[in-house]
Amino acid sequence: MQNRDSFSSFHPIINFLYFALVLLFSMCFMHPACLCISLVSAFRYSIHLQGRRAVKLALTTILPMMVLAAVVNPVFNHEGATILTYLPSGNPLTLESMVYGGAAAMMLASVILWFTCYNAVMTSDKFVYLFGRIIPALSLVLSMTLRFVPKFKTQAQVVSNAQRCIGRDVSDGSVMQRMKHGITILSILITWSLENAIETADSMRSRGYGLPGRSAFSIYRFAERDKAALGWLLGCGFYILTGWGMGGLYYRYYPTMQGVDMGAFPVSFLLIYLALCLTPIFVNRKEERAWKRLQSAI
Repeated sequence: MQNRDSFSSFHPIINFLYFALVLLFSMCFMHPACLCISLVSAFRYSIHLQGRRAVKLALTTILPMMVLAAVVNPVFNHEGATILTYLPSGNPLTLESMVYGGAAAMMLASVILWFTCYNAVMTSDKFVYLFGRIIPALSLVLSMTLRFVPKFKTQAQVVSNAQRCIGRDVSDGSVMQRMKHGITILSILITWSLENAIETADSMRSRGYGLPGRSAFSIYRFAERDKAALGWLLGCGFYILTGWGMGGLYYRYYPTMQGVDMGAFPVSFLLIYLALCLTPIFVNRKEERAWKRLQSAI
């Protein structure tokens, strides 16, 4: 069961900046500690947002993909100084290639999980609010595309259920009949899509879309908590980027595995990175404690 997400109620600028930072760092940092922090934080936030769906996604899709990526890399990549054995092809199997395959798999999994969180938090109206004035046409197309996919899926289920009631679903009849029923359902969905596009265009035209001087309604206000969150994200991002530029998060896998010595500054960079990734969790915990205090005071 998914929980209420207080971080989603922040200003869209805060939500977008947060995901921009964690996605950028997740794709650029190959330090093992950074990969673990990103993956665990993304999985934790995904569970908070989607509940059991996040666990199902991780077990059925992300985990097999990680295993595949970790196995494929040492098969095709033979760099590294530590040779464990030789493959039947005669190429060496190195420890470095295996570790790098695991690291690449962790990076890919964390990025996918962060994008699932992004899709749950950054709704189409937030995206249009942020980029509607800068790139109005592109933001509208992206918003409509993201909105169309779940609507098309829902409508497909409705049509399939209706066809099943009259014995014309893709699961009824012989193979040829199933193909015919599938083509019929697809034809119905295409017709519905075209009609929906015409209705959307008429609705937008009636509301004055594209006219000069047209105003836009917005429910978002930049409050004091948003200012504090903006300062926190900018401060964390600047500190982490500084540490990255100074080599505090350096780690290499070839030809031998070697990273920066774990002193006070590298550890501080990792701690700030952990705090940044867990920011939504901290916000939600704070809101939950405040809500419980209010309930106990009643």
